[in-house]
Order: sequence, then C-alpha cells, then structure tokens
Amino acid sequence: MGVASARAVAAELRACLERQSGARMIFAAAPSQLVTLKALCHLPNIDWRRVTAFHMDEYIGLPARAPQRFAHWLESNLFSQLPFAVVHPIRPEPDPATAARVYAERLNEAPIDIVCLGIGVNGHLAFNDPPVADFDDPLDVKIVELDDTCRQQQVDDECFATFSDVPERAITLTIPRLLRAGKMFCVVPGAVKRNAVRATLHGPLTTDCPASILRGQANCTLYLDQESDPDAP
Repeated sequence: MGVASARAVAAELRACLERQSGARMIFAAAPSQLVTLKALCHLPNIDWRRVTAFHMDEYIGLPARAPQRFAHWLESNLFSQLPFAVVHPIRPEPDPATAARVYAERLNEAPIDIVCLGIGVNGHLAFNDPPVADFDDPLDVKIVELDDTCRQQQVDDECFATFSDVPERAITLTIPRLLRAGKMFCVVPGAVKRNAVRATLHGPLTTDCPASILRGQANCTLYLDQESDPDAP
C-alpha cells in the first residue's frame, strides 16, 4: 500500500513538473504515512529542487526542539532526505494566531498541487476533529482544541508517553483548504482505522466523521490495506 501510494504521488508530481515550473505539496506527519514517505524518497526522475513543501498541522505549547513537533518529524523522515526548493514549517511561536494567519497567506500565494494525508481514529483530517471540523470553514488555517480521542491516538502511536503529555491545542489547515488541492492521496493503514474508514465510505456525510467529506472528492484517492478496509473479506 505504501509503495503503491508513493508511486501514484510520484506520477502526479512528475506530471505537474512537466506542465509547470514548480509544484506545491502538503504533507501529513504521522506514523501511518511513514512507509509512503520513505518509498517516495527513493523514486526516480523527480526534480525536488522545484517542489515547495508545507505540512498540515502543528502542536501549540511544545518546546521548540521537542521531537514530537510535526515539523521535526517531517524534517527527519522527508525534508532532510530530498533537495526541496523551499520547506515552510508551521512555527506557532510567539503568537499562534499570527502564525496561523501568516501560514494561510503562504499557502494562498499559488495553488496547491498535491496533498498527502491520512485519516485519524476519530475520522479527523489534519487536526479537524469532530468537535471543531467545519465543511464550510471560512478560515484556511486555524487554532483548535484537540479532542480526547485524538490525543489518545498520539499516545497509542507512541508519539507521547502519557495522555497528559499531549498538547491540548494545535494549529491546523482547515478542511476546505485541504480540499482545494489539485490531487489528494489518502493513506490509511491498520485495523485501528477500520471503523473510521467504514464511516468515511458508508456512513452519513457529517462532521461526526470529518473524513466522510472525501467521498465527494473526485480528486482524492484512498489507499487501504487488508486491516483498514472495512469491506475486506
């Protein structure tokens, strides 16, 4: 699944670079994305010097050098591995509200060509958890409160030792901002995601499962494995 999704992302990226001077991508930072990102790093014939990178969320309140910060995770697993033209990390300090506004402005300087994303245990996209997700959000980047299921997922993913270690707030790209990308590649491995995928594919279109909005997006491809596929035998 990870290799297949990476090959599809690479094919779309090559096509973008053939028809335009550069490409702009948004990446999710999560263990579920690791195989895809590692495979992407080794695929040939991509001029990464013409690719500008963003990421889709970041915790508020962690020390600047905390390894759990998503910017650091992506730096270790992706950004340091390839010669990107520009990488735009989300830096909440010193004022998260200003950071969110400035990041939205950077995103809107040109179209986003590709988003590499996943789905959370609670169906979230980026950090748009059910209590704060808005399919008609007027903002492109905003500050959110993380719900308990989302915070527990960070512990279960072994990103934090205890629930209380997980920050309560974050900066996130909103759902409408993500959906405006040219192409979306959504990678969702593991049995722990099966219920969220079932709700995404077969449940009502509702912010109770934010990922359900993907069902109406012709520009989105969903990649599942045997464990995450609710329709697998």
